[in-house]
Amino acid sequence: MRGFGVRLGFCLAVVLVGVVSGIQAEDKKEEEFVLTLDHSNFSETVSKHDIIVVEFYAPWCGHCQKLAPEYEKAASVLSEHEPPIPLAKIDAADEANKEFATKYEVQGFPTIKILRNGGKVVQDYKGPREADGIVQYVKKQLGPASVEIKSADDAANVIDDKKIFVAGVFPKFEGEEYENFIKLAEKLRSDYDFGHTLDAKLLPKGDSSVSGPLIRLFKPFDELFVDFKDFDLDAAQKFIEREDMPSVVVFDPEDQSGLAYLGKIFSGENTKVTMLLDFSSENAASLKSKFYDIAYLLKGGDLSFVIGDLEPSKPLLQYFKLEASQAPLIFIQKSGDKKYLKANVEPDQVVPWFKKFLDDKLELYTMSQPIPEENNEPVKVVVLDSLQDMVFKSGKEVFLEFYAPWCGYCQKVAPILEEVAVSYEKDSNVMIAKFDATANDVPGDIFAVQGYPTMFFISSQGKITEYQGGRSKEDIINFIEQNRSDKQDKSGSSQQEKKSESVVEEKGGEEAALKDEL
Repeated sequence: MRGFGVRLGFCLAVVLVGVVSGIQAEDKKEEEFVLTLDHSNFSETVSKHDIIVVEFYAPWCGHCQKLAPEYEKAASVLSEHEPPIPLAKIDAADEANKEFATKYEVQGFPTIKILRNGGKVVQDYKGPREADGIVQYVKKQLGPASVEIKSADDAANVIDDKKIFVAGVFPKFEGEEYENFIKLAEKLRSDYDFGHTLDAKLLPKGDSSVSGPLIRLFKPFDELFVDFKDFDLDAAQKFIEREDMPSVVVFDPEDQSGLAYLGKIFSGENTKVTMLLDFSSENAASLKSKFYDIAYLLKGGDLSFVIGDLEPSKPLLQYFKLEASQAPLIFIQKSGDKKYLKANVEPDQVVPWFKKFLDDKLELYTMSQPIPEENNEPVKVVVLDSLQDMVFKSGKEVFLEFYAPWCGYCQKVAPILEEVAVSYEKDSNVMIAKFDATANDVPGDIFAVQGYPTMFFISSQGKITEYQGGRSKEDIINFIEQNRSDKQDKSGSSQQEKKSESVVEEKGGEEAALKDEL
């Protein structure tokens, strides 16, 4: 009888656990307001909505994990909006869903897109990443792309002096110019705020007597506003994007808006002109004044200007491979990895030095560690100033590693390379070497180094082959033996020569066009 009671109690427990679990699952389900999409329902779900917000995420992404509870809170609030605004998510790292990551040009996680008209219109979400901010930003996407300004109070309510605002002034709300302005607002509404008016007197700045049609862009920097009269969609968009860049961007890791501008600058092919100095120094005001004058005069070209206070700008110093002792400094980086440096610059030197740059009369700046006085370790040290003599003019078969001292993978490879080097100590025709890519400029037209460690085999004839094999001593030795120039085949031809020529033919001129992106 007791056994029956035990079995009954166990069965009841199982049933109760199942009921409780079911209730908890139901509760959890009720709390999940973010729609979960995948390859099976993405297109169908998106096609049903005039507007839907979709987060492309990866389960392992820390930023995605941090966003998740805020995104869920926002989804809860927006589900009660009239009409409801759905927030959705899709695991873009899942192989089955990667087609959508490709289609919507997802470059990192999390990426949030606003999809309109059943997915026919795609806009980047550029708003806050906390619940209240997400709600406000998304709600704003529902209203008209451009609001009518009927009074000075209207203007005060919509024009934020800390943000870009695009105003259209028209004699009447009709005609090609007005229609193009509304189209422009629809296209760029996730990036900028738009308004239109019949009376320029209601706007806070600018000529109040104009009747339009014209576009007046208000901004929190430089000249504070600028007018434009070309209503061609492409021209107007380029005008807004060009003006949405201060003549000088201040490098400040704490300023989110500034970081957005820096992202545009350092991800582009434009020429970057950077001044780093101690803002509290005696000459700071004069140096900054000269720099700002140059930047303002040259604004609108392919030059981008950045200025930074020395202490907060240490990451920038590291990025440029410069030392604090060289400040105040001006550093210019052109596409193709051409660089120019004026270290310890004085105020009266700024303009003449920059004029020489514009006239193409400056010597290029290159950075190299000193050539070691002693180089007796099995793995030889190569620096930029010794690269030609030690590698290309040495007549040796060279296995060269580009590394960073802080790189964990490089630290693991180091003892293996030393073992390889010891194995070749009696072979004077082979050299194993290393090149610190954080302390020396890497010739980007010769070596495509995009991560650490990157290893190349350079034959005695100067043929270059990137090593992409295993990381064991045997793997590397086998590769060297198979590719060395002095290993003759039966016909007397060099196997390395044949292999290298085929590699060069295959790559064409690609290596010369690649930039060094450390």
